[in-house]
Amino acid sequence: MGANKKINHEDVKQMVTEDLVAKIASEKAELNKVKFGHAVTSLDNPLSIRTKRRDIARLITELANRTNQKSKAK
Repeated sequence: MGANKKINHEDVKQMVTEDLVAKIASEKAELNKVKFGHAVTSLDNPLSIRTKRRDIARLITELANRTNQKSKAK
């Protein structure tokens, strides 16, 4: 996924929970890589850090919503 491409809400809704957890982990690792790279040298697009952070927040929010719905169903 490109640095400037947002994750769509529809795409997140269609993901399986296991895929969602894996995507969160990979996005966090990629964010750390970009942040360390930015500390050493300047990035072509420093706003990519903000985009990554917001994408991770979208994924975590969807995971939390699924967890809450599962607990309410019981």
